[in-house]
Amino acid sequence: MDAKTDLLPERKAKARAWFESLRDDICAAFEKLEDQLPDGTPTSDQTAGRFVRTPWNRAEHAGTDPTADLGGGVMSIMHGRVFEKVGVHTSTVYGEFAPEFRKQIPGAEEDPRFWASGISLIAHMHNPHVPAVHMNTRMVVTSKWWFGGGADLTPVLMRRRTQTDADTLAFHAAMYGACEKHAIADYKRFKEWCDEYFYLPHRKEARGIGGIFYDYLTPSDDEGGWDAALAFTQDVGRAFLQVYPMIVRGNWTTPWTEADRDEQLIRRGRYVEYNLLYDRGTTFGLKTGGNVESILSSMPPLVKWP
Repeated sequence: MDAKTDLLPERKAKARAWFESLRDDICAAFEKLEDQLPDGTPTSDQTAGRFVRTPWNRAEHAGTDPTADLGGGVMSIMHGRVFEKVGVHTSTVYGEFAPEFRKQIPGAEEDPRFWASGISLIAHMHNPHVPAVHMNTRMVVTSKWWFGGGADLTPVLMRRRTQTDADTLAFHAAMYGACEKHAIADYKRFKEWCDEYFYLPHRKEARGIGGIFYDYLTPSDDEGGWDAALAFTQDVGRAFLQVYPMIVRGNWTTPWTEADRDEQLIRRGRYVEYNLLYDRGTTFGLKTGGNVESILSSMPPLVKWP
Protein backbone atom coordinates (compact mmCIF):
# COMPACT_ATOMS: atom_id res chain seq x y z
CA MET A 1 0.00 0.00 0.00
CA ASP A 2 1.18 3.56 -0.66
CA ALA A 3 2.87 4.92 2.47
CA LYS A 4 0.60 7.98 2.29
CA THR A 5 -2.47 6.00 3.33
CA ASP A 6 -4.18 9.15 4.61
CA LEU A 7 -4.44 10.27 0.98
CA LEU A 8 -6.11 7.07 -0.20
CA PRO A 9 -9.75 8.14 0.36
CA GLU A 10 -9.11 11.39 -1.51
CA ARG A 11 -7.39 9.53 -4.33
CA LYS A 12 -10.22 7.02 -4.63
CA ALA A 13 -12.74 9.86 -4.87
CA LYS A 14 -10.66 11.68 -7.47
CA ALA A 15 -10.25 8.58 -9.64
CA ARG A 16 -13.95 7.76 -9.45
CA ALA A 17 -14.89 11.34 -10.36
CA TRP A 18 -12.60 11.17 -13.40
CA PHE A 19 -14.09 7.92 -14.69
CA GLU A 20 -17.62 9.27 -14.32
CA SER A 21 -16.72 12.58 -15.95
CA LEU A 22 -15.12 10.75 -18.87
CA ARG A 23 -18.27 8.65 -19.22
CA ASP A 24 -20.39 11.80 -19.44
CA ASP A 25 -18.09 13.32 -22.08
CA ILE A 26 -18.07 10.15 -24.18
CA CYS A 27 -21.83 9.73 -23.99
CA ALA A 28 -22.32 13.35 -25.08
CA ALA A 29 -19.89 12.92 -28.00
CA PHE A 30 -21.58 9.71 -29.14
CA GLU A 31 -25.05 11.26 -28.96
CA LYS A 32 -23.71 14.15 -31.05
CA LEU A 33 -22.62 11.63 -33.69
CA GLU A 34 -26.14 10.21 -33.65
CA ASP A 35 -27.55 13.69 -34.32
CA GLN A 36 -25.06 14.54 -37.08
CA LEU A 37 -25.27 11.41 -39.25
CA PRO A 38 -25.59 12.77 -42.82
CA ASP A 39 -28.84 12.29 -44.69
CA GLY A 40 -28.85 9.60 -47.36
CA THR A 41 -26.93 6.99 -45.40
CA PRO A 42 -28.69 3.61 -45.02
CA THR A 43 -29.72 4.25 -41.39
CA SER A 44 -30.26 8.02 -41.50
CA ASP A 45 -34.04 7.58 -41.55
CA GLN A 46 -33.92 6.08 -38.06
CA THR A 47 -34.30 8.08 -34.85
CA ALA A 48 -31.07 9.37 -33.33
CA GLY A 49 -30.18 7.27 -30.31
CA ARG A 50 -29.90 8.35 -26.70
CA PHE A 51 -28.23 6.58 -23.79
CA VAL A 52 -30.40 4.89 -21.20
CA ARG A 53 -28.71 4.86 -17.79
CA THR A 54 -29.50 2.09 -15.32
CA PRO A 55 -27.97 2.15 -11.82
CA TRP A 56 -27.16 -1.19 -10.19
CA ASN A 57 -25.94 -2.43 -6.83
CA ARG A 58 -23.38 -5.16 -6.53
CA ALA A 59 -24.86 -8.51 -5.55
CA GLU A 60 -23.58 -10.37 -2.55
CA HIS A 61 -21.53 -13.50 -3.10
CA ALA A 62 -20.27 -16.34 -0.94
CA GLY A 63 -18.75 -15.21 2.34
CA THR A 64 -20.22 -11.71 2.42
CA ASP A 65 -22.83 -10.14 4.64
CA PRO A 66 -25.99 -9.92 2.51
CA THR A 67 -26.80 -6.55 4.12
CA ALA A 68 -23.37 -5.04 3.38
CA ASP A 69 -22.83 -2.13 1.02
CA LEU A 70 -20.67 -3.58 -1.76
CA GLY A 71 -20.83 -0.71 -4.21
CA GLY A 72 -22.27 -0.73 -7.71
CA GLY A 73 -22.35 1.30 -10.88
CA VAL A 74 -24.30 2.78 -13.74
CA MET A 75 -24.89 0.94 -17.01
CA SER A 76 -25.32 3.30 -20.00
CA ILE A 77 -26.63 1.64 -23.17
CA MET A 78 -27.58 3.19 -26.50
CA HIS A 79 -29.12 1.68 -29.63
CA GLY A 80 -29.07 4.26 -32.41
CA ARG A 81 -28.61 4.86 -36.11
CA VAL A 82 -24.80 5.15 -35.98
CA PHE A 83 -24.22 2.85 -33.01
CA GLU A 84 -26.07 -0.43 -33.38
CA LYS A 85 -25.19 -1.03 -29.73
CA VAL A 86 -22.84 0.82 -27.43
CA GLY A 87 -22.28 0.53 -23.69
CA VAL A 88 -20.38 3.07 -21.59
CA HIS A 89 -20.33 1.84 -18.01
CA THR A 90 -18.83 3.03 -14.75
CA SER A 91 -18.59 1.12 -11.50
CA THR A 92 -17.10 1.45 -8.04
CA VAL A 93 -17.15 -1.82 -6.09
CA TYR A 94 -15.58 -3.04 -2.87
CA GLY A 95 -15.62 -5.88 -0.39
CA GLU A 96 -13.55 -9.05 -0.10
CA PHE A 97 -12.29 -11.44 -2.75
CA ALA A 98 -13.53 -15.00 -2.48
CA PRO A 99 -10.76 -17.38 -1.27
CA GLU A 100 -10.33 -19.11 -4.63
CA PHE A 101 -9.75 -15.75 -6.34
CA ARG A 102 -7.19 -14.20 -3.98
CA LYS A 103 -4.04 -15.78 -5.42
CA GLN A 104 -4.77 -14.20 -8.81
CA ILE A 105 -4.80 -10.61 -7.55
CA PRO A 106 -1.70 -8.75 -6.29
CA GLY A 107 -1.95 -8.02 -2.58
CA ALA A 108 -5.14 -10.02 -2.04
CA GLU A 109 -3.48 -12.93 -0.26
CA GLU A 110 -2.18 -10.58 2.43
CA ASP A 111 -5.58 -8.87 2.78
CA PRO A 112 -8.67 -9.99 0.81
CA ARG A 113 -10.32 -6.58 0.95
CA PHE A 114 -10.45 -4.63 -2.31
CA TRP A 115 -11.78 -1.47 -3.94
CA ALA A 116 -12.04 -0.93 -7.69
CA SER A 117 -13.39 1.89 -9.82
CA GLY A 118 -13.34 2.31 -13.57
CA ILE A 119 -14.97 2.88 -16.92
CA SER A 120 -15.60 0.26 -19.59
CA LEU A 121 -16.81 0.87 -23.13
CA ILE A 122 -17.64 -1.28 -26.14
CA ALA A 123 -19.22 -0.08 -29.39
CA HIS A 124 -20.69 -2.13 -32.24
CA MET A 125 -21.59 -0.09 -35.30
CA HIS A 126 -24.22 -0.29 -38.05
CA ASN A 127 -21.83 0.50 -40.91
CA PRO A 128 -19.34 -2.38 -41.34
CA HIS A 129 -16.70 0.14 -42.44
CA VAL A 130 -16.69 1.68 -38.94
CA PRO A 131 -14.53 -0.46 -36.64
CA ALA A 132 -15.82 -1.80 -33.35
CA VAL A 133 -13.92 -0.38 -30.41
CA HIS A 134 -13.17 -1.14 -26.76
CA MET A 135 -11.78 1.08 -24.03
CA ASN A 136 -11.35 0.40 -20.33
CA THR A 137 -9.43 2.13 -17.56
CA ARG A 138 -9.54 1.47 -13.83
CA MET A 139 -7.96 1.94 -10.42
CA VAL A 140 -7.71 -1.07 -8.10
CA VAL A 141 -6.77 -1.14 -4.41
CA THR A 142 -5.94 -4.23 -2.32
CA SER A 143 -3.02 -4.09 0.08
CA LYS A 144 -1.46 -2.43 -2.99
CA TRP A 145 -2.85 0.03 -5.54
CA TRP A 146 -2.50 0.25 -9.30
CA PHE A 147 -4.03 1.53 -12.54
CA GLY A 148 -4.72 -0.46 -15.67
CA GLY A 149 -6.62 -0.41 -18.92
CA GLY A 150 -6.16 0.60 -22.52
CA ALA A 151 -8.02 0.76 -25.81
CA ASP A 152 -8.11 -1.38 -28.94
CA LEU A 153 -9.74 -1.22 -32.35
CA THR A 154 -11.45 -4.08 -34.20
CA PRO A 155 -12.17 -3.54 -37.91
CA VAL A 156 -14.79 -6.07 -38.98
CA LEU A 157 -13.91 -6.16 -42.70
CA MET A 158 -10.81 -8.17 -43.59
CA ARG A 159 -9.66 -5.60 -46.15
CA ARG A 160 -9.62 -2.98 -43.38
CA ARG A 161 -7.74 -5.18 -40.88
CA THR A 162 -4.27 -4.00 -41.86
CA GLN A 163 -1.58 -1.97 -40.15
CA THR A 164 -1.55 0.46 -43.09
CA ASP A 165 -5.27 1.29 -43.06
CA ALA A 166 -6.00 4.93 -42.29
CA ASP A 167 -8.08 4.04 -39.22
CA THR A 168 -5.32 1.83 -37.87
CA LEU A 169 -2.72 4.54 -38.31
CA ALA A 170 -4.93 7.16 -36.66
CA PHE A 171 -5.74 4.94 -33.69
CA HIS A 172 -2.12 3.94 -33.08
CA ALA A 173 -1.05 7.60 -33.39
CA ALA A 174 -3.60 8.60 -30.75
CA MET A 175 -2.44 5.93 -28.31
CA TYR A 176 1.20 6.80 -28.99
CA GLY A 177 0.38 10.43 -28.25
CA ALA A 178 -1.19 9.48 -24.92
CA CYS A 179 1.94 7.55 -23.93
CA GLU A 180 4.56 9.89 -25.35
CA LYS A 181 3.84 12.63 -22.81
CA HIS A 182 4.46 10.38 -19.82
CA ALA A 183 7.80 8.92 -18.72
CA ILE A 184 5.99 6.05 -16.95
CA ALA A 185 4.26 4.93 -20.18
CA ASP A 186 6.24 2.55 -22.36
CA TYR A 187 4.33 2.71 -25.65
CA LYS A 188 6.24 -0.13 -27.30
CA ARG A 189 5.62 -2.45 -24.35
CA PHE A 190 1.96 -1.43 -24.00
CA LYS A 191 1.36 -1.95 -27.73
CA GLU A 192 2.95 -5.40 -27.64
CA TRP A 193 1.00 -6.23 -24.47
CA CYS A 194 -2.23 -5.35 -26.28
CA ASP A 195 -1.34 -7.61 -29.21
CA GLU A 196 -0.61 -10.48 -26.83
CA TYR A 197 -3.67 -9.94 -24.66
CA PHE A 198 -6.32 -9.52 -27.37
CA TYR A 199 -5.45 -12.73 -29.18
CA LEU A 200 -7.63 -15.79 -29.82
CA PRO A 201 -5.37 -18.86 -29.46
CA HIS A 202 -7.98 -21.27 -30.81
CA ARG A 203 -8.34 -19.14 -33.96
CA LYS A 204 -4.63 -18.25 -34.11
CA GLU A 205 -5.58 -14.67 -34.87
CA ALA A 206 -5.69 -11.24 -33.22
CA ARG A 207 -9.04 -9.83 -32.19
CA GLY A 208 -8.34 -6.56 -34.00
CA ILE A 209 -5.49 -4.31 -35.09
CA GLY A 210 -4.35 -3.57 -31.55
CA GLY A 211 -3.90 -0.45 -29.48
CA ILE A 212 -2.42 -0.35 -25.99
CA PHE A 213 -2.93 -2.40 -22.83
CA TYR A 214 -1.36 -1.87 -19.42
CA ASP A 215 -1.93 -3.23 -15.93
CA TYR A 216 -0.44 -3.08 -12.41
CA LEU A 217 0.86 0.43 -13.13
CA THR A 218 2.25 1.66 -9.80
CA PRO A 219 4.94 4.30 -10.38
CA SER A 220 7.44 4.92 -7.62
CA ASP A 221 7.52 8.26 -5.80
CA ASP A 222 10.54 9.22 -7.90
CA GLU A 223 8.47 8.55 -11.04
CA GLY A 224 5.58 10.66 -9.83
CA GLY A 225 3.64 8.02 -7.91
CA TRP A 226 -0.15 7.99 -7.92
CA ASP A 227 -0.48 11.40 -9.58
CA ALA A 228 1.60 10.25 -12.55
CA ALA A 229 -0.46 7.08 -12.94
CA LEU A 230 -3.75 8.99 -12.90
CA ALA A 231 -2.47 11.63 -15.31
CA PHE A 232 -1.48 8.98 -17.83
CA THR A 233 -4.77 7.13 -17.42
CA GLN A 234 -6.64 10.38 -18.02
CA ASP A 235 -4.71 10.99 -21.23
CA VAL A 236 -5.63 7.52 -22.49
CA GLY A 237 -9.28 8.45 -22.05
CA ARG A 238 -8.84 11.83 -23.69
CA ALA A 239 -6.99 10.30 -26.65
CA PHE A 240 -9.80 7.81 -27.17
CA LEU A 241 -12.43 10.55 -26.98
CA GLN A 242 -10.59 12.52 -29.66
CA VAL A 243 -9.77 9.76 -32.13
CA TYR A 244 -12.79 7.48 -32.21
CA PRO A 245 -15.43 10.05 -33.23
CA MET A 246 -13.01 11.10 -35.98
CA ILE A 247 -12.79 7.50 -37.20
CA VAL A 248 -16.59 7.20 -37.15
CA ARG A 249 -17.04 10.37 -39.21
CA GLY A 250 -14.43 9.20 -41.70
CA ASN A 251 -16.44 6.07 -42.50
CA TRP A 252 -20.11 6.66 -41.81
CA THR A 253 -21.13 7.58 -45.37
CA THR A 254 -19.19 4.70 -47.01
CA PRO A 255 -21.70 2.37 -48.73
CA TRP A 256 -21.75 -1.30 -47.72
CA THR A 257 -23.06 -4.49 -49.27
CA GLU A 258 -24.89 -7.51 -47.87
CA ALA A 259 -21.58 -9.36 -48.12
CA ASP A 260 -19.98 -6.67 -45.92
CA ARG A 261 -22.76 -7.05 -43.37
CA ASP A 262 -22.35 -10.82 -43.40
CA GLU A 263 -18.61 -10.45 -42.79
CA GLN A 264 -19.31 -8.02 -39.96
CA LEU A 265 -21.62 -10.49 -38.20
CA ILE A 266 -19.11 -13.32 -38.51
CA ARG A 267 -16.30 -11.12 -37.15
CA ARG A 268 -18.53 -10.23 -34.21
CA GLY A 269 -18.62 -13.93 -33.40
CA ARG A 270 -14.89 -13.76 -32.77
CA TYR A 271 -15.57 -10.92 -30.34
CA VAL A 272 -18.02 -13.08 -28.42
CA GLU A 273 -15.56 -15.96 -28.31
CA TYR A 274 -12.80 -13.78 -26.93
CA ASN A 275 -14.88 -12.08 -24.26
CA LEU A 276 -16.36 -15.32 -22.95
CA LEU A 277 -13.23 -17.46 -23.14
CA TYR A 278 -10.30 -15.17 -22.37
CA ASP A 279 -11.21 -11.70 -21.15
CA ARG A 280 -10.01 -11.12 -17.58
CA GLY A 281 -12.43 -8.26 -17.04
CA THR A 282 -15.39 -10.53 -17.71
CA THR A 283 -14.03 -13.10 -15.26
CA PHE A 284 -13.31 -10.43 -12.63
CA GLY A 285 -16.81 -9.00 -12.87
CA LEU A 286 -18.59 -12.33 -12.68
CA LYS A 287 -16.45 -13.67 -9.83
CA THR A 288 -16.84 -10.54 -7.70
CA GLY A 289 -20.62 -10.29 -7.84
CA GLY A 290 -20.80 -7.68 -10.60
CA ASN A 291 -23.91 -6.84 -12.58
CA VAL A 292 -24.35 -9.59 -15.18
CA GLU A 293 -26.25 -7.40 -17.65
CA SER A 294 -23.51 -4.78 -17.53
CA ILE A 295 -20.69 -7.32 -17.81
CA LEU A 296 -22.26 -9.07 -20.79
CA SER A 297 -23.37 -5.88 -22.53
CA SER A 298 -20.15 -6.16 -24.54
CA MET A 299 -21.92 -8.85 -26.55
CA PRO A 300 -22.92 -7.61 -30.03
CA PRO A 301 -26.64 -7.23 -30.81
CA LEU A 302 -26.50 -9.57 -33.82
CA VAL A 303 -23.86 -12.18 -34.59
CA LYS A 304 -23.34 -15.09 -36.96
CA TRP A 305 -21.39 -18.32 -36.99
CA PRO A 306 -21.45 -19.76 -40.52
